[in-house]
Amino acid sequence: MRKITQLAFFLALIFAFKTDGGNLPKLKLKTIKGNTIDISTLGTGKKPVILSFWSTHCAPCLRELKAINEVYEDWQDETGVTLYAISVDDQSSVSKVKPLVKRFGWNYEVLLDTSGDLKRAMNVTNPPFLFIIQNGKIVYKHTGYTTGSEEDVYDKLIALTK
Repeated sequence: MRKITQLAFFLALIFAFKTDGGNLPKLKLKTIKGNTIDISTLGTGKKPVILSFWSTHCAPCLRELKAINEVYEDWQDETGVTLYAISVDDQSSVSKVKPLVKRFGWNYEVLLDTSGDLKRAMNVTNPPFLFIIQNGKIVYKHTGYTTGSEEDVYDKLIALTK
């Protein structure tokens, strides 16, 4: 009986996070401003959307988001991109997110995945983990950050918007 219960739970998880043909999961996350965003609606148009998974205790994550922040306005002007910085901080550290975002002056929409549901649904192993979404599909992803790797993201954005 226990195995049947476990199997039922596992199948429920699979269907709860089902994606349709590469579309984003049907999940909702809160922003640091308290608004709710339906993840499945992001990146459904021709303009690219970046989903950047990060946490407050991840130094490479902070370096990547700082580097992108320095060129983000130019990227928006040239490609129309929107970046969603998705914090995977749990309940014990989520209180650090809003002050950190304010201190760094990030103009990104910051979402909170405190339960880790989106992280699991998108198979994000360790942040930083970045996706580019366009026309409802994941068109690019990478994990980790080294100085200058934001240029690879920019090159991909340019190629997608030509």
